[in-house]
Amino acid sequence: MAVNDPIRSDDTTVEEEVILSVTPAAVAMIKTLLTQRELPNHALRVFVSGGGCSGLQYGMAFEAEPRDFDTVVEVDGVRLVIDPSSLLYLQGASIDFVDSLMGGGFRIDNPNAVSSCGCGNSFRTNDSADSSSGGCSSCSH
Repeated sequence: MAVNDPIRSDDTTVEEEVILSVTPAAVAMIKTLLTQRELPNHALRVFVSGGGCSGLQYGMAFEAEPRDFDTVVEVDGVRLVIDPSSLLYLQGASIDFVDSLMGGGFRIDNPNAVSSCGCGNSFRTNDSADSSSGGCSSCSH
């Protein structure tokens, strides 16, 4: 399910800009984790930080309250919070939960990434300073 932010381009037209899409499988898993950890009123923070084998990496953590300037996205009763810096990298991304024999977990499909590590947790954008990415010990490039 996509969450949209209305963007006014002129006085007569309102365009919808997708902030973040979250699949039903991801929503279900977030709800399950919140219940298991007894955190019913928490939100899932989705963020990007420096590091990883491709220069940037994704992170997620539960938090009780959004911080000042956070963008709050609500999908089917689940709240996600994104800080302004991370939003620059996550705009238009989609979060899914995949459960397979080879290992499951949250997967982020990010249209802003020009390359990513085989582990799927690290990525690079056109704006990344280092265009040469090294290897990741937890994945196979």
